[in-house]
Amino acid sequence: MSTPVPPPCSTGKGDSPTPAHTGGTMTLTTPLTRSARALITETDFAAVAATVASNNPDMSSADADRITEEGLKFVAAAALFPGGMRPSRVVDEGWHALILHTLVYAKLAAQLGRFVHHLPELPDPTRYTPGALDHTLEQIRAAGYEPDMELWTGPLEGIAVAANCQHDNQCADGNCEANCRADHPN
Repeated sequence: MSTPVPPPCSTGKGDSPTPAHTGGTMTLTTPLTRSARALITETDFAAVAATVASNNPDMSSADADRITEEGLKFVAAAALFPGGMRPSRVVDEGWHALILHTLVYAKLAAQLGRFVHHLPELPDPTRYTPGALDHTLEQIRAAGYEPDMELWTGPLEGIAVAANCQHDNQCADGNCEANCRADHPN
């Protein structure tokens, strides 16, 4: 069975995906709603959430926890369904914090069966495309998680984060070479 090559802005090829594949049909063997927090240890979760909070000094620890959990949901879904996914600006903070904890991120990738690569785009605070996250939200739900919708909406006034843009939806078509190459400095 050949593994499809994801667009450069989503995930990398892993050894084997988490779900069972049978004749082109993917079978999930998990309950409909799972806890993403259970994907890593409580100690690791606390460390990642502390990174989210330290990068955003005015953020409550409860919001840092929520953002970390959504980052985990995003990575788990992207590992399960590679291609065309992007985090919201707020959830990107959780993903970035996970990536900074390289040992935690590597263990998570091994557990999920796929390493989800991050190829950043140049910052653009005006970048926001309504509806661009719909596919990602569908995939998170298909992976068995319920998104915290407040963290997946457009630019928020209630939860400010250091991230200054939403990832562009041009990656959905796998045509994102100009927007998020690995050699970009940010």
